[in-house]
Amino acid sequence: MHYLLIILAFICVNFINSFAQEAPSVEDSLKKIEMDEKYLKLGLEQFDESARGNKGIRVVFYNVENLFDTEDDPVKRDDDFTPKGIKGWSYYRYQKKLNNIYKTMIAVGGWEPPAVIGFCEVENKKVVEDLLKKTPLRKFKYEIVHESSPDRRGIDVALIYRKDKFKYVEHDLIRVTFPFDTSLKTRDVLRVRGTVLGKDTLDVFVNHWPSRWGGQAKSEPKRTYVASLVREKIDQLYAQNPNAKIVVMGDLNDEVENISVSKVLNAKATVEELDETGLLDYMFELSKNWKLGTHKYRTHWGIIDHIIVSSPLIKDTRKGKLRASELGARIFAARFLLEEDIQHLGLKPFRTYAGPRFLDGFSDHMPIYIDLLFN
Repeated sequence: MHYLLIILAFICVNFINSFAQEAPSVEDSLKKIEMDEKYLKLGLEQFDESARGNKGIRVVFYNVENLFDTEDDPVKRDDDFTPKGIKGWSYYRYQKKLNNIYKTMIAVGGWEPPAVIGFCEVENKKVVEDLLKKTPLRKFKYEIVHESSPDRRGIDVALIYRKDKFKYVEHDLIRVTFPFDTSLKTRDVLRVRGTVLGKDTLDVFVNHWPSRWGGQAKSEPKRTYVASLVREKIDQLYAQNPNAKIVVMGDLNDEVENISVSKVLNAKATVEELDETGLLDYMFELSKNWKLGTHKYRTHWGIIDHIIVSSPLIKDTRKGKLRASELGARIFAARFLLEEDIQHLGLKPFRTYAGPRFLDGFSDHMPIYIDLLFN
């Protein structure tokens, strides 16, 4: 017993000493915050807050991080997000979450709310309806495209659009059944087609690919398989129309250099690499700065949310046709969406929860956006 007490005392002393040595000074913490602010602002460089009007549209993607209603769905793993759950999810907190998403979408739109917004991590159609009815977004008369996915947590993707700027034509789902394990469940990919201001047709894919749970190597085949399904659908659209205007956006849970994005989806890094049926991933350029990202894991800022466009959105110079802005896609890392990272220094996304603790934040991801303008 005597020796055990000595060992425990030794461990405690070493732990305290180690912590004291590694604990950053106030000056170091402030310096790291200032540095993160500097680099994250790169995502806001040349932010155009003016209204697009009849010149084009702004397209946004946002992982809203666990937008659940307060009701217990017996077939979904949503128990934590109920009044009796570990997170103490209440109607009050739910309404605050909705208002935070509203504030974010208005901010990213500038003087005009975005015309097309893709979401992931929404529990069902009802939560999207509540977002559009129980916040000031209701005055912009957005419509919803949503289908339930078989994901066991019960989270889906969805798209909302302003009827005055984007006229719905059709939508379908890419159902994901893994041939190597049919018991696995994940989110479907949503494809929505519409016409932009009556001038040009646009296909938008909203994605939320399988997570890295279990490790990158173990989980990678799931993402590469979903990527192959998306690429197959894109090739079909190109076969039907060589001038297909396509935006692929979403939380792909992979970065630009990973096989799913760079090889299977075959998204290119530069315009010079594009052929007639190519795809350009705007995140390649942004990823050159390792301190810029859409998501932070421990000390690492990574870009796992993507906006990828088809070659005609880059190369179509015909008058009156839709084209991606020369600014490309951007990360909307507004300061109000960030908080101090006490553990790893600098800044991190200001999320709704830290474990069971309610923070009243926004999301663990940054929104991304692109402007599509008429020649």
